[in-house]
Amino acid sequence: MSVDRIEAYWQSYLNTLPVNSPIHEEKYEAERFGDSTQLANELGTLVANETKTATCSALWEYEAEGSSLPKVGKKLIVLDGDDNPLCIIETIEVEVRPYDEVDDRFAYEEGEGDRSLKYWREAHWNFFSRTLPNIGREPAPDMPLVCERFRVIHK
Repeated sequence: MSVDRIEAYWQSYLNTLPVNSPIHEEKYEAERFGDSTQLANELGTLVANETKTATCSALWEYEAEGSSLPKVGKKLIVLDGDDNPLCIIETIEVEVRPYDEVDDRFAYEEGEGDRSLKYWREAHWNFFSRTLPNIGREPAPDMPLVCERFRVIHK
């Protein structure tokens, strides 16, 4: 990951803001969506195009890493599969809900495939089947998911 390139991208965003904006004091994170270069490219493009305005992660992963849950206002530089910045998003909502209680609206806002709940359930079950064993877990219908909504604030 090119820290210089990512920091320069953040600075390009800050340069669009008034000098006295409190955002100048905020921290940001930079990461890829998905668990492969190809998925990072696909999902990153959907985010940058503002088709994808929501995402989710397994709560168990946060717990295993000892990480705090995202908070409203969090800034994230979305990276493609080669760690190039695509855009900056801001979290606007965070909710923990079981996998089997994710609804049509959230599936649509995730922006993947045909945007149906059926597609969402299948794609995310497959994703969690690949990633959760890394922390000694298996997907379950009631697994808690951290569901985030976000908006693009800089491209």
